[in-house]
Amino acid sequence: MSGINKVILVGHLGKDPEVRHLDGGVTVASFPLATSETYTKDGKKIEQTEWHNIVMWRGLADIASKYLQKGKLVYIEGKLRTRSFEDKEGHKKYTTEIVAENFTMLGRKSDFEGQGENNQQKLNEEHGINSNHIIAKEDQPMNYDKGIDDDLPF
Repeated sequence: MSGINKVILVGHLGKDPEVRHLDGGVTVASFPLATSETYTKDGKKIEQTEWHNIVMWRGLADIASKYLQKGKLVYIEGKLRTRSFEDKEGHKKYTTEIVAENFTMLGRKSDFEGQGENNQQKLNEEHGINSNHIIAKEDQPMNYDKGIDDDLPF
């Protein structure tokens, strides 16, 4: 039996995605994502924040660079990856990242509003839909939660 490597996170971007273009025209975007949980200890409410390194490739990275910004709330699904590299002094270092397979922008309608026409509205108009959530997947240029019922029996 093979294993399962699945990560689901809901959190806020710690900074705007950093986008790089590699050889062959491959785009990669990376950014930190903060997830927080609250618990009570000795009658005091304590919030603990965990930071995750997110990496998005190709079309997903292109979409992230256009629509994700520091502070935005996002749902991310992906895989946990640990890789090694050499620092400037030649020492081997390790880092663990979430390689995103898809993401959904979350939040209130006002979160998407900006100066003039907002990104969400532009995106929806480009694709002829009316939705408060952007859904992007690695294997697809763009997919949306259209809220349309199908007529399948299951």
